Amino acid sequence: MHEDFDSCLRAVQAKDRRFDGWFFTAVRTTGIYCRPSCPAVTPKPQNLSFHPSAAAAQAAGYRACKRCRPDASPGSPEWDVRADSVARAMRLIADGVVDREGVPGLAARLGYSARQVERQLVAELGAGPLALARAQRAQTARLLVETTTLPMTEVALAAGFASLRSFNETVQTVFAMSPTQLRERSRRRAAPAGPGELALRLPFRAPLNPDNLFGHLAATAVPGVEEWRDGAYRRTLALPHGWGLVSLRPQPEHVECRLRLQDLRDLSAAISRCRRLLDLDADPVAVDEALAEDPALEPHVRKAPGRRVPRTVDVHELAVRAVLGQQVSTAAARTHAGRIAAALGTPVDDPDGGLTRLWPTVEQLAALAPEDLAMPASRRRAVLALVRALADGDVQLGPGADWGRARAELLALPGIGPWTVEVVAMRGLGDPDAFLPGDLGVRIAATALGLPDAAGPLDTYSQRWRPWRAYAVQYLWATGTHAVNTMPGSTPTKESA
Repeated sequence: MHEDFDSCLRAVQAKDRRFDGWFFTAVRTTGIYCRPSCPAVTPKPQNLSFHPSAAAAQAAGYRACKRCRPDASPGSPEWDVRADSVARAMRLIADGVVDREGVPGLAARLGYSARQVERQLVAELGAGPLALARAQRAQTARLLVETTTLPMTEVALAAGFASLRSFNETVQTVFAMSPTQLRERSRRRAAPAGPGELALRLPFRAPLNPDNLFGHLAATAVPGVEEWRDGAYRRTLALPHGWGLVSLRPQPEHVECRLRLQDLRDLSAAISRCRRLLDLDADPVAVDEALAEDPALEPHVRKAPGRRVPRTVDVHELAVRAVLGQQVSTAAARTHAGRIAAALGTPVDDPDGGLTRLWPTVEQLAALAPEDLAMPASRRRAVLALVRALADGDVQLGPGADWGRARAELLALPGIGPWTVEVVAMRGLGDPDAFLPGDLGVRIAATALGLPDAAGPLDTYSQRWRPWRAYAVQYLWATGTHAVNTMPGSTPTKESA
């Protein structure tokens, strides 16, 4: 979008928050870059330039605006919608792969040479993987400077910088302030946090309807791994350097995020996974406008706009839980998953609630025996086959996965059919066009709306909802009264046309 000067200019002149994260506005006369919605940007058009990423603006010599804090914008929704190599690279960079494995590690995961990855990212984003990772490190550093009292040497290490000098230079270049000045400036607006806790705000594009999002996570919560407590969804996190605990509470203009991390180097990865869990980088206006073109969905979209797709922090976990949930109730699926977590999950210490375990890794799950699973033999075989395939690398899932290849690999496993594959694609891989024509709840909703209720005809009908069929599923499910549609503490309602 940044190449369409007139469209970008109109968004800036309108201070349109919907475009925050889509592109960045640089002002030649001041040397700063901003969000499109920044109230401080009023210069002449000839003094503006537009950039596809914060890293590109920084590479062009601009510093971040102190007023609108463009580095804290929601991420571009493009990286969740697209399945090409650039989008896969951006998801991997957000998860910290470049910091942990370098550009060669990123390239290996994508199946390209490092030179090819560099060329593709520069061509589209104006910056290579190292620059993009550096911009992310700067954002992590700012969060640690502003929300903790850690010495700056520890902040530099936790944010991924190789030296204190590099940390100081980057912060000064990007924010036009020293780390000490950043900390002093933030004290006036810092959110209160408990001992050992980081208090953050996760931005999103409005509107956000929390009902099905938090309702689904609460209703399917695995005991010991997840819980709903005091108006917040809480869960454990298995992160690259240790474990973490997160509390997520919806607010009108942001999601309140409170983190406890065993290792602060995991801050960036934890934030990225929480944003993916809640689908916070989505563009709800574009989604809802497209779905509302169908008269059958239009009343439901207009009544409760901004539904997100409840995703996951760990696609391996989601895949195993999807198989456990085949043809059983939500309560039964929770029970099965809770037993596995209690038996195999790594213990954690939660000072605030009832979180006791991490979800087991695939290596830990490999210790499962058939007699450990109190379920039909066919589903036991499916669970064990999936675990083996994940452990052996025969099924490749994760933020950089190829969606088509992952579907094919899952379908090749015994006991895994289209419903399970599409659940994994929708909630685990983040494919916005994943669809469940055979799902009972979807078919019941389709019947009530006068749509085809058989899987084949409904799949054909759903083509008009592309590429947002995963969101159409949320609106279809929301016509019922299942607990997944209602955030705990709110009044259950059944939508009517």
